[in-house]
Amino acid sequence: MAFRCQRDSYAREFTTTVVSCSPAELQTAGSNGKKEVLSGFQVVLEDTLLFPEGGGQPDDRGTINDISVLRVTRRGAQADHFTQTPLTPGSQVLVRVDWERRFDHMQQHSGQHLITAVADHLFELKTTSWELGRLRSVIELDSPSVTAEQVAAIEQSVNEKIRDRLPVNVRELSLDDPEVEQVRGRGLPDDHAGPIRVVTIKGVDSNMCCGTHVSNLSDLQVIKILGTEKGKKNKTNLIFLAGNRVLKWMERSHGTEKALTTLLKCGAEDHVEAVKKLQNSTKLLQKNNLNLLRDLAVHIAHSLRNSSDGGGVVTLHRKEGDSEFMNIIANEIGSEETILFLTVGDEKGAGLFLLAGPAEAVETLGPRVAEVLEGKGAGKKGRFQGKATKMSRRAEAQALLLDYVSTQSAEE
Repeated sequence: MAFRCQRDSYAREFTTTVVSCSPAELQTAGSNGKKEVLSGFQVVLEDTLLFPEGGGQPDDRGTINDISVLRVTRRGAQADHFTQTPLTPGSQVLVRVDWERRFDHMQQHSGQHLITAVADHLFELKTTSWELGRLRSVIELDSPSVTAEQVAAIEQSVNEKIRDRLPVNVRELSLDDPEVEQVRGRGLPDDHAGPIRVVTIKGVDSNMCCGTHVSNLSDLQVIKILGTEKGKKNKTNLIFLAGNRVLKWMERSHGTEKALTTLLKCGAEDHVEAVKKLQNSTKLLQKNNLNLLRDLAVHIAHSLRNSSDGGGVVTLHRKEGDSEFMNIIANEIGSEETILFLTVGDEKGAGLFLLAGPAEAVETLGPRVAEVLEGKGAGKKGRFQGKATKMSRRAEAQALLLDYVSTQSAEE
């Protein structure tokens, strides 16, 4: 027997009876990304208005006597509703569905049936699976590629059929009905019970399906195919939106367009060209900045080389700079006899460091400096460089280097 949600997808509330209520747990994704386990109850009703997940469609949300239902799953011929408040078996309860979520799922699921049928009819592109996502839906097509011309033709055809206001009918067939062999489908679940449910778009498609659907294609409003992506195992993913999702997408896109118009100070038709100009200007500025930084590195190197002796250790810290900047200084100064300790980045936060000098000294001191700065690094041939998380400990690292040089001098 089909659930009430399958017999009437447009029903928003109805009264039924609680059959059982038993303790249960639900594993969910927490706000911090980690899995959380909720304690609650598994409630079984005589019938349900809340669709349990299946056929690529997520489950409904709603309430039972104003108690939130957090998950609905199918178990054979019954649906399990997870709540955090118990309900008394035998009691009459009012079930309400989250209509916005339900109607959205109806639009996406019926949209998928329509796209699948049209793609098959026009180009023999077979659907192997699909996913109703939170923001967009994906149909996996059994083809290594789908051309832009094919996508455009599919989109045009499905929207023509929406404008034709074609009816969508739901029927139930027994397993031994000969018509079952003529119906498209990808097989039944192992625990399927009862008759087979067939969803038919008049003159377009008949398909085995357990999901909730619109009764007329006009309720889809519009379908927008956003494009394709490379799928798994030589397949292609077709991304689409249906109904209210298209309107929300247009609203977001229009908001972005208005913001760009304000920032770029030009009309929408000139946005791309304006961004290209900005990118070219940025590249030129970056190139000029790099040249200036190189010149500065050479100047600093000469200044350090001519400065007074720092106890056998030359140190420098700059907020601006990168690995190339430090290596230019090291190359200019030369570090066969002197230990060079260079750092760039936030004085109290994270940054980069470079240690250069006699190969044996650097090999010994490099890992120890990285440890002091709470960072990681690697090196060879008299250079050790890496990332640090605690630039505030530079003085400790410098003291370590001076102590090493002092010890080596005393031994000589």
